[in-house]
Amino acid sequence: MLQIAFIRENQEKVIKALAKRNIDAKSVVEEVVQLDENRRGAQVELDNTLSESNKLSKDIGELMKAGEKAKAAILKEKTVSLKEKSKELGEKAEALAAELTNKLYTLPNLPADIVPEGKTPDDNLNVFEEGDIPVLHEGAQPHWELVKKYDIIDFELGVKITGAGFPVYKGKGARLQRALINYFLDKNTAAGYNEVQVPHLVNEASGYGTGQLPDKEGQMYHSTIDDLYLIPTAEVPVTNLFRDVILNESDLPVLHTAYTPCFRREAGSYGAHVRGLNRLHQFDKVEIVRVEHPEKSYEALDGMVEHVKNILQELKLPYRILRLCGGDMGFTSALTYDFEVFSTAQDRWLEISSVSNFETFQANRLKLRFKDKDGKNQLAHTLNGSSLALPRVLAGILENYQTPEGIVIPEVLRPYCGFDIIN
Repeated sequence: MLQIAFIRENQEKVIKALAKRNIDAKSVVEEVVQLDENRRGAQVELDNTLSESNKLSKDIGELMKAGEKAKAAILKEKTVSLKEKSKELGEKAEALAAELTNKLYTLPNLPADIVPEGKTPDDNLNVFEEGDIPVLHEGAQPHWELVKKYDIIDFELGVKITGAGFPVYKGKGARLQRALINYFLDKNTAAGYNEVQVPHLVNEASGYGTGQLPDKEGQMYHSTIDDLYLIPTAEVPVTNLFRDVILNESDLPVLHTAYTPCFRREAGSYGAHVRGLNRLHQFDKVEIVRVEHPEKSYEALDGMVEHVKNILQELKLPYRILRLCGGDMGFTSALTYDFEVFSTAQDRWLEISSVSNFETFQANRLKLRFKDKDGKNQLAHTLNGSSLALPRVLAGILENYQTPEGIVIPEVLRPYCGFDIIN
């Protein structure tokens, strides 16, 4: 979340920045500043009351030593009332602090200066495009038809077992899925990311730590009896490894990668754009997460973008990179680049990765800090990216690599698959 001191000292800047997200934040910012003023006022009054009470306790001790019990008794009566007052003030300050925190949770991150203006995905800025769009043979099919033809993914069986959006991968489809996961992890670890295996369920504190709660509460599967949430992305448990942690400056940067299934209760819609693998409630994803020094986080973001580019170049998939506009950017992000692959059979672009810098937004919630050279605690910057999300990458491979003889496996994946064609 945003730091209250920054909001207090930069009210107009915050309001203007959030306007880029098409949010009129004036009233909320004013309310936040007023709550903070009230909280600080209550805290000052509490501190003064406690100080007075402590002074009286010392005076009482001295009077008792001097044998002046009557005077000491009068002061004791005052300390009783001061204790009652301090209790009330403590409860007031605590309530105001909780109200302030809850209000801060409603404010998204401030967009970076280079985030373009805009309200919808149509306003995103295409900053890079690479790869030749293949010319497919007559009778080429979208992936949801191909998987039936070659019996490698069964959507109907998933509906029987669970419901829509939970496919069953079979035979070479399952092996290709596993090959992609291993390939992505190998690419990430070769680039210096430390592989971790993390829980697929998280507690409420973890959801708040990375900003999924309360913003995305309706999209998360919630196990109410245990009050745990199925993860929507490995970003949540991996970044929460550092909740309430103070690193040394020499520890930075920290680089982690993880494979997890992901679960999202997104509102359903109909049409070809959500058919097959285009939108699922359970899907596999390999994630990269970084904890960076604030002065180096945007250099790190550029490095993450280049890393994902390299993977797509090796897969030989046509792709483009979009800088998201203010209206299409995630709640926690300061700057996001989306990667999309072109699906020739569907004649449309499919999002397969988001790479984002959150600056101090998550770190402030997580209390993730590092000791600088002067020994002072500073908030770190956090970043994450999909490297990569599997369903639409798989859809792109199935559709763009199809031939009359079968689906050719990208050369870089053949050692992982153990076969070079699905037929």
